[in-house]
Amino acid sequence: MKKYYALTHALTTEGTQADIYIYGDIVSWPWLEGDVSSYNLAQEIAGLEVDTINVYINSYGGEVAEGLAIYNALRRHKARVRTYCDGFACSAASVVFMAGDERIMSNASLLMIHNAWTYTVGDQNQLRKDADDLEIITQASINAYMDHINITEEELKALMDAETWISANDALEMGFATSVVALAEKKAASQSVRKQLAELILKGQTTQTLKAREAPPEPEPLPEQAPEPAPEPEPPAQNIPQNLLAALFARKE
Repeated sequence: MKKYYALTHALTTEGTQADIYIYGDIVSWPWLEGDVSSYNLAQEIAGLEVDTINVYINSYGGEVAEGLAIYNALRRHKARVRTYCDGFACSAASVVFMAGDERIMSNASLLMIHNAWTYTVGDQNQLRKDADDLEIITQASINAYMDHINITEEELKALMDAETWISANDALEMGFATSVVALAEKKAASQSVRKQLAELILKGQTTQTLKAREAPPEPEPLPEQAPEPAPEPEPPAQNIPQNLLAALFARKE
């Protein structure tokens, strides 16, 4: 069974390409089919001799350390990296998205960025330490964003504090994305009788309209002539009984 992080290879006229699909959570211990770990992914791309690596992302994110490791592994590879946001690139997945030399979104995709967070337990000293640690951990993601975006660090931190969803156009404007691709409308096969009948009726009406526009003008009617007199009706035939006829023409003895 194909794993979502597994690679597919394709030979193109421009060279060789490899495709990576991150369609699940980013974790240190993969458990579900869609889970992705930095160790497995880094091992698979380390020996690739390709010109381009395409990374397709649809993920709610996951562990910060795993996302940062995937980001660095992709940035370190000699191939040109294209990252595609196919749906959501949230949290750690948005950091992975930033690894692309080209970062491509569609008008039907979103990024989400926020500060690192954790569960904790302990006294006041432990809670203060955990808060300080989280600021340092978040700063690593900030550094990854700041290598590519064109807004200030203060503006970025404000967006992360607010747990901000970023549309494709806003991502392009702020530098998170390098291009936005509009999805072309595709006609899918249909077995709907209602739809087919509606299309036939519409087509018939259109054809009739075109024929009406293209038809030559009707000729003017000829001047009216006096109607011929109707023939006089024949007198109705008399129904004479046969025995009466025989009596009239019978010979006298």
